[in-house]
Amino acid sequence: MIYLLPLLAVVTGFGISLFIKPSSSTGFQLLLSFSGAFLLSVTVFELLPEVYTSGTSGVGVFIMLGLLIQIFLEFLSKGVEHGHMHHGQTGKFPMLLLISLSLHSLLEGFPLNSSEDLLHGVVVHKIPVAAILSTFLLHSKIGKLRVILFLSIFAVMTPLGSWLHANFEILDTYAVYIYAVVIGIFLHVSTTILFEASKNHTFNASKLGVVVLGIILAYLL
Repeated sequence: MIYLLPLLAVVTGFGISLFIKPSSSTGFQLLLSFSGAFLLSVTVFELLPEVYTSGTSGVGVFIMLGLLIQIFLEFLSKGVEHGHMHHGQTGKFPMLLLISLSLHSLLEGFPLNSSEDLLHGVVVHKIPVAAILSTFLLHSKIGKLRVILFLSIFAVMTPLGSWLHANFEILDTYAVYIYAVVIGIFLHVSTTILFEASKNHTFNASKLGVVVLGIILAYLL
């Protein structure tokens, strides 16, 4: 499931991009808000206690490092990770976007071996991101084969991160620090989703409801 579910999330997101318009669909925006709340809650309930009870010093520094890394990655990706979509028709393969999203996905795959709830959080988050990314690529006129290539690389990076962690013992030595970096990444992405969930930074009853639902489900699972 660790390897399969992230792949299915990208396929699902691609399917959503074909049948609805992610930039204007109310249902899609609610899914994005839910994913942000769920991912933030799982990070707080699962990952944060794990790294802070490990007895390892300097964890806070690496959390902030992860946040800074994500800010830099979003400079390259223009914020696709938290729902931004910019239609472009340049016909050029978006290599910087691929590098940014691939590194983000690779890092988020590392802690998935330790938490099934975190796996669910990443999958829920990846579906709307994949939908937004697919919509952008389909409008960019880079060709269907390049779109498939891009999405395929993006899809395998999270399972690759999990596989690397499971098969290279040396990574266990630095696991807490890697987890802390991932926490910083998740905190930035999820809180940005929540702050930008509505125009003028206001919540309506529906979005408030799905945010509360995301928090409750993350706590109960």
